[in-house]
Amino acid sequence: MQTAALIVAAGMSSRMGDFKPMLSIGSITIAQRVVATFHQAGIEKIVMVTGYQAVTLERHLSGSGVIFLRNDHYETTQMFDSVKIGLKYLMDKCDRVLFTPVDVPLFTVETVRRLLDANAALACPVCDGQQGHPLLISAALLPKILSDCGEQGLKGAVSRCGTAMTAVAVNDPGTLRDADTPEDYSALVEYHNSQLIRPVVSVSLNREMPFFDRRTAMLLMLIDETSSVRAAGQRMQLSYSSCWNLIHTLESQLNFSLIERTQGGAGGSQSRLTQRGRLLLERFDAYERKLRETALELYDSYFGGLLE
Repeated sequence: MQTAALIVAAGMSSRMGDFKPMLSIGSITIAQRVVATFHQAGIEKIVMVTGYQAVTLERHLSGSGVIFLRNDHYETTQMFDSVKIGLKYLMDKCDRVLFTPVDVPLFTVETVRRLLDANAALACPVCDGQQGHPLLISAALLPKILSDCGEQGLKGAVSRCGTAMTAVAVNDPGTLRDADTPEDYSALVEYHNSQLIRPVVSVSLNREMPFFDRRTAMLLMLIDETSSVRAAGQRMQLSYSSCWNLIHTLESQLNFSLIERTQGGAGGSQSRLTQRGRLLLERFDAYERKLRETALELYDSYFGGLLE
C-alpha cells in the first residue's frame, strides 16, 4: 500500500513572531525534523505546501526528498486551502495520506508505524485522551474532503466525510505539541531531549562516486509525472540546467538512456522515462524500502532497550 505524507507550511507564523519552519529543534530545524521522521518511517513521497517565505523554506529543504507545491494566496486563505492543494495533487498518486501541519514536529516514527498498521480509512493518534497529529486519510475519502464546504477547516471536512475516526492509542506526547507561540516553542525544545534514537538509512548506487540516490530517483519520478524536466526541477528547487546535468551523469554511469523526448505539438516538447528508466526507478524504490525495514529490525535487535 503506497503511503504519502503531506506537510502544510504556508502560514505566516504571526503568533510566533518568527518563521516557525526554520526554528531549530536540537541540531536541525522544525521543518527538517518533520521530514526526517517521515523518511525514517519509510514514507517515500513527501509533499510540502509552502507560501510565506516559500523560496527560503524550499531552498532550505532542497535535496531532502520533498516535493514542493505553492499556495500563492497564503495571505488571504486558511490552512484548509493549503491542505486541499496538497490533497488534490496526491489524490491519484497514493492509497493513503499522512497529514500534519509543520509546527507539530516531535511525533515519533513508532507513532507513524502504529497509524499505518491500524489499516483504517481514517485514523489519528490519541495520547492522554487527546487527538493529535499526524492524521491518516485514505485516498478514497479525498474527493469528499476536497468538495467540502470548508467550515471548521480540515477538522470539519473530516467529520463530514462519512467515515468514523479510528483512535490509535500512543504514548507519544509529541503528537500533541505544536509551536504556535514562543512559549510552545520553548516547551518543544525542552521535550526534544526525550525523543528516541532511530536509525537513518541513506541509499545510493556508486561506481567510483555516488550517482543514483533518493534525490535523483525523485527527479525521475517527477519528470515522468509532469512530462517536463523544467516542471520537475521547480518542484524540487533544482534549476533546469542542474536537472539535465544530473540526467547526463546518470546516463553516462548507467550506459543507457533514461529520458525520451518528443518534439512539437500544441504543448511543445515532452519528456518521459524510457522503459529501462522506469524499471530502474521501480527497483530502486523497492530496494530502498526493504533496506529501511531491515534497518529498523536490526536496530531493535542490537540496540533495543539500550538507547531508549
